[in-house]
Amino acid sequence: MPTQDGVSHNGHSSNGNYAANKGENGHNGRGSSVPVDWERLARATAHPLRVSVLEILGIDGGRVLSPSDLSRELQIPLSNTNYHVTELAKSGLIELVRERQVRGATEHFYRLPGTAAANLEEHPAEDSERAWALA
Repeated sequence: MPTQDGVSHNGHSSNGNYAANKGENGHNGRGSSVPVDWERLARATAHPLRVSVLEILGIDGGRVLSPSDLSRELQIPLSNTNYHVTELAKSGLIELVRERQVRGATEHFYRLPGTAAANLEEHPAEDSERAWALA
């Protein structure tokens, strides 16, 4: 039996649609949250390699690495790494931090959005040195 606030004693709404009683982002206003596009997140992390890339970029509070660095750490072909890094960037789960010209090509460096990787941007040589040391 529903109470005056429309919620039954078992915690469910009286109309069976609890989300309709909440705010637009799915919360009831008691705390702040970041809206999540669950479909986009699920597609972007559907491959285990993408999850590994996210984990590596998140180590030590956040790192800035290129697909080449990630390829060495994961011990997989650069073409595979490039593909999955590009998909993660398209979905907004990682962000492009800087570019560098290397032997006629452009090397891209990525990080997780909102991480403490800003100090690594000031010392780009350390990124590659650390990646080589871990490989």
